[in-house]
Order: sequence, then structure tokens, then C-alpha cells
Amino acid sequence: MKLYYHPLSGHSHRVHLFLSLLGVPYELVEVDLAAGAHKAPEFLELNAFGQVPVLDDDGTIISDSSAILVYLARKFGRTDWLPDDILTAARIQKWLSVAAGEIAYGPCAARLVTVFGSNFRDDEVIARAHRILALVETELSGRAFLLGDNPTIADIALYSYIANAPEGNVDISSYQAVIAWLARIEALPGFVGFRKTKIGLAA
Repeated sequence: MKLYYHPLSGHSHRVHLFLSLLGVPYELVEVDLAAGAHKAPEFLELNAFGQVPVLDDDGTIISDSSAILVYLARKFGRTDWLPDDILTAARIQKWLSVAAGEIAYGPCAARLVTVFGSNFRDDEVIARAHRILALVETELSGRAFLLGDNPTIADIALYSYIANAPEGNVDISSYQAVIAWLARIEALPGFVGFRKTKIGLAA
């Protein structure tokens, strides 16, 4: 399997992290976003949206980080990460939607301002980040992971941008349940970190 990724993309990191946690062989192929490689014709053949990550599983092409997480869990029969029962699957899907919504427009967007110079209003995206962090803090109160005692792909989907939220001037120090949750993920066998950038509150 080949993972087309960028080391500063949290969406890419989700998949990189999950592949590493699964302990399956894979090859990383860095896409030079600064040079516009993600908009080149050969990359657009892999993903017409021109975005990373993209997984090439021996010719089967999967794009979108959440879709790739689901694909990998199902491919390898990892019901510990994505259980078969419909209620748990629905709860996981809720968090995948949060990753694509509130996380993307909160801590992810705040980090895009400082790391990539994106044109978002700092106050708005930081406020959104704190709203979702407060909700995640409540969900994690009294439990180890988002759905209970064991991690699922829901945790993987949220980890990267929350872990690096301080780079976007989002202070996570008051969210003690979130900080403990981050540490539990980082203690998992096979964990691989999201590249840090010394910017914002992480400077």
C-alpha cells in the first residue's frame, strides 16, 4: 500500500497513524503541496479533488481520510477499531462527521492560519475550536476514549488536529480530560507522532 500524504497535514496524519497502529506494511509518498503537486494531472487521476491523503492499495484508490480509516479497519477485519454492531458504528460515524465539520472548521482552521497563512478570521476559528474542545472534554470525562475503554477510529480521526491545536493559538491546557486522552493515544503500541511546527502557542 502507498499513502500519498504531506507531513504537515492532519488529515494525512490520521491515516499514517492508523496504518502504523495496525502494524501493516505501507510506503509513504510525500506530495509537494507547496509546488502544487496535488493539482498536477497525474495526482488528479488519483483524487479529482486534488487533496491528500490518498491510499493506493495495489490499484484500489481510496481518498478522504475518514473513508480510508473505514476501509483499512474493514480490510483487515479490525472490529476492535470499527465494531460490527450498528449502534457503535453509528456513534463512530458521528465522530467522523465531527472530524470533517467542527474539527476542520475549528482547531484545523486555526492551525491553517498560522502554519499555511490561510485566510480565516483568527477569533472565529479559535472560538470554534474551544466550543468543540469543551464538548470533547465532556465526552471524555469518566472514560478513557471517545466510546469507552478502548480506542476506535473515532479517536484517530480527532487526534491529530487536537494534539497540534496550540500551533493555531488554541490553548488546550484547561482541558484535562482531553490532555489525558491525547497521552493515552500516544502510549498505544505503534504510535507515530504528527510533525510539530514551532508556531503559535507551540513556538
